[in-house]
Amino acid sequence: MKQTFRQKFSKTLALILPGIFLLGFNIGTGSVTAMAKAGAEYGMSMLWTIIASCFTTYFLINLYGKYTLVTGETALQAFRKHIHPAMGIFFIVALTAGVSGSVIGVMGIIADICHEWSKTVITGGISPVLFAGFFISMVYFIFWNGKTKFFERALAVIVAIMAASFILNFFIMMPPPIDILKGMIPSIPYSPEGQGNGSLIVIASLVGTTVFSGLFIIRTTLVKEAGWTINDMKKQRNDAIFSVSLMFVISAAIMAAAAGTLYAEGLGLSDASQMISMLEPLAGKLATSIFAIGIVSAGVSSQFPNVLMLPWLLCDYNQSERKMTLPKYRVMVLLISLLGFIVPVFGAKPVFVMIVSQAFNSIILPITVACILYLGNRKDLVGTQKNTLAVNLFLIAVLLFSIVTSIMGINGVIQIITG
Repeated sequence: MKQTFRQKFSKTLALILPGIFLLGFNIGTGSVTAMAKAGAEYGMSMLWTIIASCFTTYFLINLYGKYTLVTGETALQAFRKHIHPAMGIFFIVALTAGVSGSVIGVMGIIADICHEWSKTVITGGISPVLFAGFFISMVYFIFWNGKTKFFERALAVIVAIMAASFILNFFIMMPPPIDILKGMIPSIPYSPEGQGNGSLIVIASLVGTTVFSGLFIIRTTLVKEAGWTINDMKKQRNDAIFSVSLMFVISAAIMAAAAGTLYAEGLGLSDASQMISMLEPLAGKLATSIFAIGIVSAGVSSQFPNVLMLPWLLCDYNQSERKMTLPKYRVMVLLISLLGFIVPVFGAKPVFVMIVSQAFNSIILPITVACILYLGNRKDLVGTQKNTLAVNLFLIAVLLFSIVTSIMGINGVIQIITG
């Protein structure tokens, strides 16, 4: 009986592992920071952005996955073969730059959170550098192990802890239901004097962290590795629904927790440790501890795919075996992992790094949308699965929206840098 249950569980887990991977990749401390900052400074007024972003993410995950089901080609292989080799190289460079910024910010936030949390146990707390060293070593050890199944199951456990923490926190610290309903109506909230178009860069970061180009590129690799074909269209679609639905629930829960506490008290968010020090007197030790566990789980779950992004992209582009035990890949991952020491050692502001990093991701998005718009209309490639008129119109709308958010992100970053 136990064996049968174990077999059923393993089979079910195998069906949703691609979705779990995407969820762990997408909901990192970048998402936590962006959602918490939006909730702390603008309440639930930007909930509509999460809804639009999650719907767009599902749509693009489905389209990119469908392309691979039909052609057997991953995104990078298609870019290289049917558009131009330079397009594939552009995505490798751009996505590596984006995840490098995420690695810096993620580990900085994890170290700050754990340092602040440790103060409740030890006077003065434990050094952020030690926490950064511990988590960097843990992620690298799991990578060094080189076993995909071990990696996938470790990620699944961490994602489950993260999801449970944030959803539980939502019920403890949720804002009034009427505020949640109002947040579903699209609007751009007023930015306080002296902050320029601060709300614009927050919107751009929300879009950048949710509608992340790396998701769609890696998605095609996962679909191909799973051995799915055109007959698995329903399976691919259900997996995408699972991933994006949980993505929305977790993102909205984070925003609501900050809106129900920090925003309600008129407090903003500029430093990672504020998530602990400011929440404790408002929500209590239990809620604060649960939130901290969620943040750390989110950070660790996103570090796995972040550090693996470059070697995976190179293997995909060169159509070579994804053997992560090769010395060159171990060196690459080590160097990217060591970026995590930058914030704890040099004292950079992790929240600023993450917000700018997520806004940068929104700049890559229009090119990602344009590529699938082109490939999906190539009848010689996709045959009868060619984009319908409705799909093309929606893609054009997403393209225009992504261009607008890119402009928002660029303007916001410029204003922050120029003061």
